Amino acid sequence: MPAPERLPAPGVNTTGEREELLAKGELTVVGRISGASNAVLLCTVEYGSVRADCVYKPVKGERPLWDFPDGNLARREVAAYLVSEATGWGLVPPTVLRDGPYGEGMVQQWIAADGADGADGADGATGADGLLALVEGEEAGEGWKPVALADVGEGRTALLVHADDPRLRRLAVLDAVINNGDRKGGHLLAAPDGRLYGIDHGVTFHVEDKLRTLLWGWAGEPLTDEAREVLTGLERQLAAGGRLATRLAELITPAELSAVRARVSRLRRTGVHPEPSGQWPAIPWPPV
Repeated sequence: MPAPERLPAPGVNTTGEREELLAKGELTVVGRISGASNAVLLCTVEYGSVRADCVYKPVKGERPLWDFPDGNLARREVAAYLVSEATGWGLVPPTVLRDGPYGEGMVQQWIAADGADGADGADGATGADGLLALVEGEEAGEGWKPVALADVGEGRTALLVHADDPRLRRLAVLDAVINNGDRKGGHLLAAPDGRLYGIDHGVTFHVEDKLRTLLWGWAGEPLTDEAREVLTGLERQLAAGGRLATRLAELITPAELSAVRARVSRLRRTGVHPEPSGQWPAIPWPPV
């Protein structure tokens, strides 16, 4: 019998095919990804003649969070994927909820990030294919957006910046919609095909404003026309009886679903990227 074909990079197969592979394929645990606060298992998934690498996060391996008492992180990760797909931007790798070797959990297609580091125009690139950097002085420089001054030790500071990149800007809008409380630099994956993905969306959809991100560079600036159009579409899909609303209702609480609707409505009404609320630290720790 011939060996199963390894799944090509995202974008070659349809989203539905990738979801079917993740949902129905046989999961085999390869190892554990170290450094994560919750259990994150690297697996292969095989279905028919196709095999792919994936990440499996069983609910049993989650550490309880005092401020997220309702539901679990795995379902929030799937909900974030559904919202991403509804935008049409495809910013989150295919993600499903299913049973696995250690019970129910989320399974997400593994994205092989581009190993390039550094970028023209900024020194000290710090990850995500040079989309984030630390620079000397108080000016971000052309093509970069300032975030905050960072303590780099020995009494010195550097300016944390991110690229003025339309892919990041879309992700900033998605994070505002899903109320992402943990957008670190390590959660940005620049794929070799040029696409940008965000991962680790367990700390999302809270009813209170918990947006913590490194992507504050557009705070207070007008949303793009594209973003406004996407938000209009999301508002329709989140209406009672809408497909997205129906699917999210299976994953998050009614109060959280209402909060998503309110955030989308507020973004459309104000027409600008949100600014830090001042009620919570604006930047996650550690930032990378």
